[in-house]
Amino acid sequence: MATVVVQQQPARHSATPPPITPALSLNASTPRSQTPIPNKHLPVCPPGPPPPSSKIPATPPQSPTLKHPSLTAVHSFLFPPDKFPKLCNSPPIYAIDSDNLAFAIEERASQPLPDPKNLFPWLHGLHPNNHIQLSFFVSRRRSLRRTPKCLREITVVKVGGDLSRSRIKGAVAPQEIITPSGATFFEADPPEGFSVRNFHIQPAKLAPLSDIIVYGEDGTDESEIFAFAAKVAMAQRDWRRKYDPGQETQLFNTFVLSTPFQEFHNRHPELVSVDAQGVLTGHVMDYFQWERIEMCNMSAASEISNNVWQGPSPDVIPGGGNSANRAFDVLIETHDVANIPDPRYLTKLTAQLDQGPQTLEFPSSGSVLAPSWSHVEVYDLIDMCRWIYQITNPEDQEQSEDADGDIPMVSMTPKARKVLIHCADGYTESSLLAIAYFMFAEGVPVHEAWLRLHCQRKRNFFAYPSDVTFLTSIQDRLLSESPAAAKRQPGPANSSDPGWLARMDGSLPSRILPYMYLGNLTHANNPELLWSLGIRRLLSIGEPVSWPPSERERWGADNLMMIDDVQDNGIDPLTQAFHRCLEFIEKGKRDGTATLVHCRVGVSRSATICIAEVMASMGLSFSRAYCFVRARRLNVIIQPHLRFVYELLKWDEQLQQKRNQPIKRELEWASVSREIALMNKPYSKQQ
Repeated sequence: MATVVVQQQPARHSATPPPITPALSLNASTPRSQTPIPNKHLPVCPPGPPPPSSKIPATPPQSPTLKHPSLTAVHSFLFPPDKFPKLCNSPPIYAIDSDNLAFAIEERASQPLPDPKNLFPWLHGLHPNNHIQLSFFVSRRRSLRRTPKCLREITVVKVGGDLSRSRIKGAVAPQEIITPSGATFFEADPPEGFSVRNFHIQPAKLAPLSDIIVYGEDGTDESEIFAFAAKVAMAQRDWRRKYDPGQETQLFNTFVLSTPFQEFHNRHPELVSVDAQGVLTGHVMDYFQWERIEMCNMSAASEISNNVWQGPSPDVIPGGGNSANRAFDVLIETHDVANIPDPRYLTKLTAQLDQGPQTLEFPSSGSVLAPSWSHVEVYDLIDMCRWIYQITNPEDQEQSEDADGDIPMVSMTPKARKVLIHCADGYTESSLLAIAYFMFAEGVPVHEAWLRLHCQRKRNFFAYPSDVTFLTSIQDRLLSESPAAAKRQPGPANSSDPGWLARMDGSLPSRILPYMYLGNLTHANNPELLWSLGIRRLLSIGEPVSWPPSERERWGADNLMMIDDVQDNGIDPLTQAFHRCLEFIEKGKRDGTATLVHCRVGVSRSATICIAEVMASMGLSFSRAYCFVRARRLNVIIQPHLRFVYELLKWDEQLQQKRNQPIKRELEWASVSREIALMNKPYSKQQ
């Protein structure tokens, strides 16, 4: 494992993702046009060591016979295909109508997934020439490289046009599974490099183990659809000859949807993710859209000081959101290419307030770096805070007397204005100005502003280490100009910095639920900060903390739990620890306190536990719980590896059974992996 690497550049400047084969890049196969949420970053998160050899069975399990008993035990409505009309004998292609396809998809979603131990490490990608990957996972155990016999999937492929319209649930583009040069499946396994997060290979990797349904949007030439179906059928035949030569019966088959897309949509709208006009239907879980909704829910505009609000930019809120309906008088957008407004501009803007809402810009968090900041920047920042305070608190301004010595009536004082400090995600780029203004308006030092914004105002925000340095350096000057600080009774100064501030990297642990935080080892090793946030319990996943005995005694042994022997290596399971961890978190909830869940980086092992708790406590599917936690992890993107994600899908099954509900997956494994790969791609860095 490695520590978090946090960059201060916004995510739109990130480098291109790691090189993968064109068919697996998923470029032309996404219906989304949204830009990535800015300032999210993929931390460096290499795997831990493989488990000791003592964990490896001395004798691997006996390989299944070529009759595939475990596979044929997985019932499929599509096998055998004799009940479907046969369109072609060589290669064999069958027709399927909308009702039968809908039944097959629903049937697959109701069947339990195979046990993870039967699929891993095969799902990680074990290319015969990738000696690094092979030596880590299957050294001297060639049996683990064999294709599992317990998988039977359904892959839907759209021909003609991209996936930005007329998309059936889970559909992929032809180039994602078939080579452009011939009728063969892509070799999905990466031939070099090492990764336990090969989400992008899963659609192509599972395609050969699927019944494949080919369709086209209305108006697509039928010959084009049939020609691609023939390629798929030949690819299935060639794959079977190469990898399973002893199997006489063709287990997986190719089908062509005989129903026009619009008719399919009319009969089964629940299985259409994008309609013929390119509009998301909302019937199928879309990770991009759901993350945006969760992000805006989490960072919804709220009042941080009198008449001053912080939140996401109104134009990025789905449906307009609450911020767009509050009739703000001033909207201050924060971004990384803005300059601090000077006093003359602010004076000009004041004169225009009666003409309607005014907009201005301000530099983003992390943009003022020591020692390059100047005194002019400090004065302009203070003037900015003073201007916001004056237009939002006109009743606090000193009233001048007229010629007769009278003070104007209150009704003649200027109108109090509403101000929104905003950015795309509602918290990252706007944190510097929000914290600085809170210090000025409330008359509190840096550390108190951090705690009050988070604990009292319930704002989730992210600040860079440079913001801590800058605000700490100017806090005496800022407070000397603060009208709230001037009203305080004379007494000892309250601006001495606590010890936890010096050990903080700018970010607080991420509040996932009121009683559960997600963080890294740096957060965990700052117990004074945790105590100040109201966190009284610590759940360590695979990474012990370095606390003095006095601190452990202060917290109490019952409030500390360590889960041993769980590395982020794609091998160690975590499912067996779910119940213990969730019971520990639940105990804190009952006691009215919060638990910090952490590993080393706070994105994989600990994120998996937090997702499991959200699924259990809120009744959410894995996909929705994943986006819920991802949005609330603030500036760092969660990265549970392939095995953890698969275990969470199995956890979803357990929770449904516990609630006496039938098993029903919202999305299949290949679709889940594809969505995660697409979400992470804009933030990935060239390796």
